[in-house]
Amino acid sequence: MVVSFTLVSVDPKEVPHLDVSAVAALDEPTRRRLYDHVARRPEPVSRDEAAAALGLARQTAAFHLDRLADESLLDVVYERRSGRTGPGAGRPAKLYKRSGKQVSVSLPERHYELAGRLLAQAMEESEATGEPARTVLYRKAHELGAQLAGRGGAGVFDLLEQYGFEPRRDGGAIVLGNCPFHVLAREHTQTVCGMNLHLLRGVLRGLGEDDLQARPAPGPGLCCVRLEPASSPPEAAST
Repeated sequence: MVVSFTLVSVDPKEVPHLDVSAVAALDEPTRRRLYDHVARRPEPVSRDEAAAALGLARQTAAFHLDRLADESLLDVVYERRSGRTGPGAGRPAKLYKRSGKQVSVSLPERHYELAGRLLAQAMEESEATGEPARTVLYRKAHELGAQLAGRGGAGVFDLLEQYGFEPRRDGGAIVLGNCPFHVLAREHTQTVCGMNLHLLRGVLRGLGEDDLQARPAPGPGLCCVRLEPASSPPEAAST
């Protein structure tokens, strides 16, 4: 299941909780109707306009509009609709409009936007330089992994949880129970699993995790990469 709505920017660590809360807010039928009405309007909507359009009491419309704003599904702006300014012009009206950012909730967690960004960057740089696209992709993935590792001081296990890998310990190794790029990896296995491998190698490099190494380890129901103790014997083949 994938549900997409617009949402303002937030700390990546808070996204899973806030996304679910935003979707839950829209489960109430009146609130969803109000959200849809505001989202379709080219101009901000007042409480009175929304109430009249949907046949609601103004107090009911105001309550649900404010709840949508609290969840960052709507932005609040203030304008004088009369066009008058200065003393006697009255207070600006509280208006609502759809917020300008996107949020996606998926179960299990997926990050296709991240994969799409890496693939687009690789294609553009490959066309500009003549370097093979796969080589560029793996380098970009490694660089991104290192960048993710530098955003907030999380350890490797917490970082893997944050980005949807569903890590669990298996002795000294870390098994990844979910692939954030599942559909892409299933249809374009070599490219996407290689990208994932280099992304996680970049994460380990960025965290200074010398005791672990990312290795290809495809298996049913698991991510194609496994984090093994660095002292483990090398695999016969590597992506």
